[in-house]
Amino acid sequence: MVNQTQAPITSPALAGAALGGLATKLPPHVWFGVSAVFHYLGPAFAVLLFPHVGVLGMAWLRIATAALIFAPLTRPWRTLARADRPTRLLLLAFGACLAVMNCSFYLALDRLPISLVAAIEFVGTIGVAVIGLRSLRNLVALAVAVIGTLLLIDVKWSDDPVGLFWAFLNGALFVGYIVLGHRIARSGAGDGIACLGAAMAVAFIVVLPIGFTDALPAFFSPPLLLAAIGVGICSSVIPYICDQLAMSRLPRSSFALMLSLLPVTATLIGAIVLHQIPSLTDCLGIALVVAGVAFHKPASAN
Repeated sequence: MVNQTQAPITSPALAGAALGGLATKLPPHVWFGVSAVFHYLGPAFAVLLFPHVGVLGMAWLRIATAALIFAPLTRPWRTLARADRPTRLLLLAFGACLAVMNCSFYLALDRLPISLVAAIEFVGTIGVAVIGLRSLRNLVALAVAVIGTLLLIDVKWSDDPVGLFWAFLNGALFVGYIVLGHRIARSGAGDGIACLGAAMAVAFIVVLPIGFTDALPAFFSPPLLLAAIGVGICSSVIPYICDQLAMSRLPRSSFALMLSLLPVTATLIGAIVLHQIPSLTDCLGIALVVAGVAFHKPASAN
């Protein structure tokens, strides 16, 4: 006879257990590598959809897709209800950060080259990496990675102050994403993926009135809606899950230093998706960034 008092094993629990088991089997650098690929792959396709759904409409569809995918798997309402007050405030801050960061990122991409946005986004992470560096070897690794990034990206000012404002706001919020995301992943407050699902639900509530009108055309065009959903999965589901799995096992400074790989993936994705072939200088920059990350030795604690 079945014991009626025994709690059933839910699909979220099974999904969390499966991800947890896989996370321990694979090195954290693998999860980061997957995240680095999708970090700009989704936005590269999103830019192509801007003329059809608008910038904020695309941001709305991206966040809505992620929130709707996470909701049945992580049950964010339960995570928020069961969390203590400090954890709940952390999740609310993380969700608000995700919402504004995604919107400002797309608003910057609409006005500036993706390489310049990537450069500004990387600048903020340097400070996070420097704070946690505790050895000469890691300082050298950071210097090599920064030199490689400067070679890789044509860092130049733009005559679009509005675009620069959104780019710098995105860069500042990206630092917030690293700090808050790392605290959630390493705090022991619960399953990091469940917390991410709760934060994404908060992000959807924040962005709900902002881009809904612009997103409406997608609901009347199935191909456009499917494309937008694909962008949302590539931009906010796959990379954010992989970031949590990497953050849970990497010191914050190590994770921040590895973010120097993002301009590398941006260049490679630009070549593949947008047919922007890298120059010899770009290739040298890629080699230096990879060498800097490989030479870096993670600290035992952060």
